[in-house]
Order: sequence, then structure tokens, then C-alpha cells
Amino acid sequence: MKTLYLLLLICIITSCKPKPAKTNSDAKVKPVKVLPASYKSTQTLQASAKDSVQSETDTINYADYYVVVADTGRSYNTLRGKMFDLNKSLNILIDTMDRGYNKTKDLIALPDNYDDEMYAGDYYPRRSVSDFLSLEYLNQYKSDAKEKTIALVRGIYETKTSADSALLAMGQSKTAFSFKAKVYVGCMH
Repeated sequence: MKTLYLLLLICIITSCKPKPAKTNSDAKVKPVKVLPASYKSTQTLQASAKDSVQSETDTINYADYYVVVADTGRSYNTLRGKMFDLNKSLNILIDTMDRGYNKTKDLIALPDNYDDEMYAGDYYPRRSVSDFLSLEYLNQYKSDAKEKTIALVRGIYETKTSADSALLAMGQSKTAFSFKAKVYVGCMH
């Protein structure tokens, strides 16, 4: 039975479509329920087998990264201004990932007419290791963050040393901090 779950997991992962080349990161998850052909028989599996499959799925779909945040707040325009100030003062690149602020939806979002219809008009989070400035929702990286709290993300790094270096390069900022996050890196389609 464990083999069946592993085969299903491999099929799901290999059938995922990558994010369009136009952007350099991925989008928020829209859950899909996939049932094996023998659905009724799988309901009687022992919990340990389910836990094992879940653990393997987590290992594949999540990565431990270090996120460096320059500042947080609820005002998109204020943080956008700080982002441009950091760009000028520290020569750090900005990548909006084609997103902007949709005032009507009160949301950082891709344009409503975006090429990828699945995410057009929605927030698409930054999820890969990268060294540039962007505005993100903090709860994508910290589960205890308040909804709609915006983070001015300095970068996402694989190692604590890299994150500490990026934080140090920002100088004596009282608002900057870094933390380890479990970031979803699995398929988004």
C-alpha cells in the first residue's frame, strides 16, 4: 500500500505544470483531492502508514529557508516607498514578479488579465531562494503573522550564514529581522 502512495505522489509531482517563464517564483496553493482507484480499501490504512506518506510529502513539498525582512506593516504604499529607498541606498534589485497593489481587492496581486489564468488577479508568493526586494504577505512564511501584514522581504536564503550576511549588509536597521521558515515549494498547478 505504501508503494501505491509513493506511485501516486510521483505521478502528481511529475504531472505538475511549471509556473510560466514570465515570472521567477511560484503561486499560492489551490488544493486538489486525488483519490486512488482503491479508495474504499485505503480508508482502513493504519495511521502510521498515513503519517509516513505525509512526512515524505512534506519533505518533497517544503524547504527550510531563511527569510530576511527589512520592515513590515499594513500600508502597501509606505513599504513600497521603503523598498525603493533600499534599492537606491544599498543597490539591491527589486522584482515585483509582475504584481502590484489592487486597491479594490486590497491585495498584492497579479493583473486581472495576466497570462496564467489560474493566478490572474490573485496573490502569488515568492517561494524560491533569491536575493532581491519584494513585497509579500508575512503569513506565507510565519504562520503566526496577522493576515494582510505586508513584509518588505530582503531575500530568501538557503543558509543562516547567507541570511545573517544580508541582514548585516542592511546596517543598523531597527525594523529588520530574519527567521527560519518552512516554505512551500511544491507544485502550484
